[in-house]
Amino acid sequence: MGSAVERTDEHVREYLVYRGFTNTLKHLDTEIKTDKEKGFRVDKIIDQLQQFIQSFDLFGLKDYWLYLDRRLFSRLEDVYRSTVNKLRTSLYRYYVINTIQKGNLEKTHEFFQKQALELQGQVEWRDWFILPFIPAPEQNPAFSPYFSRQWADTFLVSLHNFLSVLFQCMHILEKKMTSLLEDNEQLRQLLFALQTESRDQRDGDEMVHHKLPAYVQNMDRLGDTELEMVSSQRAASTVATPSRNFFSTFLPQGRRTPGKPPQVTTGSSPSQVAVGRKDPPTSQVRANWKILHSSFKILKVEPPAETSSEPTDSSSSVNSRSSGGITGGGGLSAEQPFIKLSQEEYGEHHSSIMHCRVDCSGRRVASLDVDGVIKVWSFNPILQTKATIMSKSPLLSLEWATKPDRLLLLGSGVGTVRLYDTDTKKNLYEMNIDETHPRILSLACSPSGSSFVCSAAALSRSGNVELVPRLPLTVSGQLLLWDTKTVKQQLQFSLEPEPVAINCTAFNHNGNLLVTGAADGVIRLFDMQRYESAMSWRAHDGEVYSVEFSYDENTVFSIGEDGKFIQWNIHRCGVKQSEQLLPQDATGPFVLSGYSGYKQVQVPRGRLFTFDSEGQHVLTCSSSGGVIYRLTNGEPALESVLSLGGHKAPVVTVDWCSAVDCGTCLTASMDGKIKLSTLLAQKS
Repeated sequence: MGSAVERTDEHVREYLVYRGFTNTLKHLDTEIKTDKEKGFRVDKIIDQLQQFIQSFDLFGLKDYWLYLDRRLFSRLEDVYRSTVNKLRTSLYRYYVINTIQKGNLEKTHEFFQKQALELQGQVEWRDWFILPFIPAPEQNPAFSPYFSRQWADTFLVSLHNFLSVLFQCMHILEKKMTSLLEDNEQLRQLLFALQTESRDQRDGDEMVHHKLPAYVQNMDRLGDTELEMVSSQRAASTVATPSRNFFSTFLPQGRRTPGKPPQVTTGSSPSQVAVGRKDPPTSQVRANWKILHSSFKILKVEPPAETSSEPTDSSSSVNSRSSGGITGGGGLSAEQPFIKLSQEEYGEHHSSIMHCRVDCSGRRVASLDVDGVIKVWSFNPILQTKATIMSKSPLLSLEWATKPDRLLLLGSGVGTVRLYDTDTKKNLYEMNIDETHPRILSLACSPSGSSFVCSAAALSRSGNVELVPRLPLTVSGQLLLWDTKTVKQQLQFSLEPEPVAINCTAFNHNGNLLVTGAADGVIRLFDMQRYESAMSWRAHDGEVYSVEFSYDENTVFSIGEDGKFIQWNIHRCGVKQSEQLLPQDATGPFVLSGYSGYKQVQVPRGRLFTFDSEGQHVLTCSSSGGVIYRLTNGEPALESVLSLGGHKAPVVTVDWCSAVDCGTCLTASMDGKIKLSTLLAQKS
């Protein structure tokens, strides 16, 4: 929002210069310099607060915070009042600590004298009145954390994030309000026309008074029955009956196929409603108002006087993260499916990332670097490291268990798989897989939680970071199924035409199907009820690096060493649905250039692509961050819709934690940095 205000100021300046209004221009510059909102520039607001603190100006600090509270924070719902109060408390503590650190005890006493009436009744300040009388407060256990640089930085970042999200939401709301109010005005006129359509026009001098019915004036009381009366045309979804074949037992029922809109049946009258799914009847009016009030959850903005809004959900919360700006060309449009609300960084790793995975609940993240260090961390509500796992033996793979989701499977380079409890921070047990095939390249846990598959390869396959772009295709490998309850191997899958290293594995939603991609370029599909191969086909020239089921699970997507992103029909063995050529920085091998011509080359290990919650968009790697494409059925090229950016080194693995309307994209790079980009999905 700050950039938009700055551009507007520049346009106004250009206009005043063009018209020769020099005095007006001087007044404008003067008022901009004294603007307390600083053009909605968060960094400028933080600088102003810092200036008051460094100059010991308590009156200026209080006055400026009261202005921000009256101008900005008062628009928030009451549920966010506690957050504002905590930030104000931390700001005052920051001021007090600064007076002590600078040795200005006179200002310390002044603060408690002037603020005594306001603070003495607050629990969080009860112990702070003895602070001026403690000889060495920085050594007192109760106050020492507040004298640390970490506390000060954390507070400033939290305040910066809070203001950033607030300004972004105001910007989004402004655009959405304008658009939706225009749409609803048109819809009110349409309702008016429908109500008067059946009436005959009266002749002569008789005046006809048209009045909107009561339910239109009170939109929040608009019932389902009345909505059916005024709906002009309704759509009915026609469900195609799938042909009965081998996979009819395994495929999910009722999952939507992306990119295929429902068939439309035109009613004969405005009140005709076609029968489809058992969803409650709705209309564009209610849909628009629900979108509008999803914005009211963040900022309190009164709806138009002639209509009243539906109740908002008080359980929503402001996500205070560092600002990533609003991308995609501005505005909410059908062409831009996502808005990047924010982007923050997890930087606890010191070497290139191999794997980065979110657990099933979306609460934890596990990331593994090439040094064998695993970090278990969370990002909601704040970035916080939960556990650090160090291993004497090299680690090559990881996977979250599904039941319970706190367990983590860790595959090593010495033929073992460990089951680690992230809550107790202990190894539960260690399984010896196979001494002849010690490298555990891939792990996949069954959705039922009772078993997992692991891919083991021989030693001739090199380590985590490759110095040669191509890997040998003759490496022997095994695909094994292990029982997590008995901690015993159940069986070994047959890999035809010869045992080969399996690079990637993925289950479908119920665990009845398993798809694998191998070093020989072959994709194999296994029936997990019969524990046998259902079909296999050569998919890529070179290795298969990453493979996933599509949203409807009728197809499989794969990325290979040949740089191709291919969609395969699993009902017709080896038949391509679509094929796109991706740049090398999306498929690997990944190259990080250093000084004096040094180059680090890494062959893909983790997930190279992942889908959003509805399977209509795919996130891939790139040299500077993730790229989101819209999936197009059979089109010659993928349609890029958003570039996340933020990285200075190649991104080597991605994941996407999806929610209803918001999601977090994780992009992990060769410099050890992991970026979390929070997106707002625009529903059409």
